[in-house]
Amino acid sequence: MSELSRMVRHTLLLLLVLVAGLPAVGQEDSERKNVIRRYLESMLGDGQDPAAPKLINYPTIAYAPETSWEIGVSSLYVYSANRDLSNRLSELKAFTFVTLEEQYGVWLDHAVYTDQNEWFIYGRARYQSFPLFYYGIGRDAPSEVQSVIDGEYILLRERILRETLPSLYVGLELDYQGLNRIDYVDSAPGFTPPAIGTNGSRNLGLGLGVLHNDIHNAMNPREGLYSEWAFLRYGAGRGSEFSFTSYIVDNRIYRPVKENTVLAAQLYGQFTSGEAPFNMLSLMGGESLMRGYYLGRYRDQNLLAAQVEYRILPFSFSKRIGASAFLAAGQVYGDDHPFSWQQFLPTGGAGLRFLIFPEKDIYTRLDVAYTREGRGVYFFIGEAF
Repeated sequence: MSELSRMVRHTLLLLLVLVAGLPAVGQEDSERKNVIRRYLESMLGDGQDPAAPKLINYPTIAYAPETSWEIGVSSLYVYSANRDLSNRLSELKAFTFVTLEEQYGVWLDHAVYTDQNEWFIYGRARYQSFPLFYYGIGRDAPSEVQSVIDGEYILLRERILRETLPSLYVGLELDYQGLNRIDYVDSAPGFTPPAIGTNGSRNLGLGLGVLHNDIHNAMNPREGLYSEWAFLRYGAGRGSEFSFTSYIVDNRIYRPVKENTVLAAQLYGQFTSGEAPFNMLSLMGGESLMRGYYLGRYRDQNLLAAQVEYRILPFSFSKRIGASAFLAAGQVYGDDHPFSWQQFLPTGGAGLRFLIFPEKDIYTRLDVAYTREGRGVYFFIGEAF
């Protein structure tokens, strides 16, 4: 496993939360609360109006060998349409960063419900210059990085869905991904570049999506069902350099076990047919599904993975601190590596939770996941799925 997958994205938010919770050490301190304490009290403290929107901005800092030090700023804005708590919780996220190696990026994510949950607009955008670790294609890809791929990456993924029946949404999906200005560096001896998309590509996919979603708070689901079925067609000559089709199935269920506990499960599949470039194959790993593996450690035409997580939110002895334990298994497969029940890779771990927005029931999570190849550590606002 690469050092990047072991890297912790250390956010100063965690330190600031701890500082804000410490008692003042003297009369002078109690009379002159610092800016950090006042800011955190206004953002994280119990508010008078539970329907009021919440906004938090915080700095981030991280280190990895291929990027050196990374400095960034994250923002999160959560609200209910028209300040009506019967409307589902909407969220807007932003993250921007620069590194000492002159890399940079801007991320924008959103999950927005209109009044009475009539429309659901769900998507993300990425623009970044950031190294990609390439191990190869297929589940037999070596454990050592075969090449570090530098390039400019653009992603625009959008779903515009309308409620047709209670909690059932139907609509259009769009996906544009571009990988340009590729440079292969620090390649292993005998490295062979990927056959499809060797020099990068630009691909536009259009399709349809059907979603059943009766979850009120997507950042901390406590009960409900999420089931998405979608396909995207990328046609050569119609905004795409390659012709292929991607099918996505994402099913999640959440059930309370007893007070303040949730059992969550997810079954996810991504299946690709046609001539897909290497960067648009199904990728295993990341901070949400198959935690512990670097996103793209394994890639192939298809991915099938499942996970289960038990959450205590919060502990009985605390108003803000909770925990979770999770297990997952998954595999990638394709024409050269057929599906096999014996080829699932396991991962599992545990994490701590801190209630950052009491009125919105939103927690930060610090997860540690273990695989056969090493471990991964993740710190984010909101649950993994």
